[in-house]
Parts: sequence; structure tokens; C-alpha cells
Amino acid sequence: MSSKVRAIMMLIALVGLTATCIYWYINDKEEPNKTLQEPPECKKEEIWIPTEEDIAYQDSMYQIIQNTQHDVDTIKVHIEYILDRLEYPDGTYDSVRYEVRNKENQSR
Repeated sequence: MSSKVRAIMMLIALVGLTATCIYWYINDKEEPNKTLQEPPECKKEEIWIPTEEDIAYQDSMYQIIQNTQHDVDTIKVHIEYILDRLEYPDGTYDSVRYEVRNKENQSR
């Protein structure tokens, strides 16, 4: 490219950047701090007090979550056991591999 074309491209970029900065500066002056707001006043009447039914529902949901977590942990243990049985130290893998001097296989 010639030096005139480069100079014109730089001038256009500079004008665009200047216009953008001016636009941002003007908009910040017109709309001060939209993001900062005062927290609403909390009235005593608006505070939720759970009933016995609400507490029982929350307790049942907690129990469901605990049971689900226990089930997931149990499944994870079984999957890890299966994966351990599928992979062997020598790099081979098989679902049914009989090792002659293994204690587990001697009890069969």
C-alpha cells in the first residue's frame, strides 16, 4: 500500500475512535450510575415465616437429596470396581480374565 492510503486509513480509524469516546463520555454524563441502586427497605410484614407444612416439605426435599446423593455415590463405587476389573496392569483389558494364582479366583 502506498503511504497516502495508509494515512487515510489511519485518519478514518482515529476519527472513528474519537467519535466512540465522545459518545461514551456524553452518555455517561446523561445517565449517571444506573448499576448502583439503593437496596429496598425490608419491611417486617414482608418477611416470610415458614409454616409447619413448609418445614416438613423442606425436610422431605432434603431427605430426597440425601438419598439421591447416596445412590450416586454407590453407583460411582460400583462403576470404579467394574473399571478396575476391565483394566489390568499389563495394559490388557477384558471382562473375564482368569488369573491362576489370584485369591479371588481360587475361591470359585
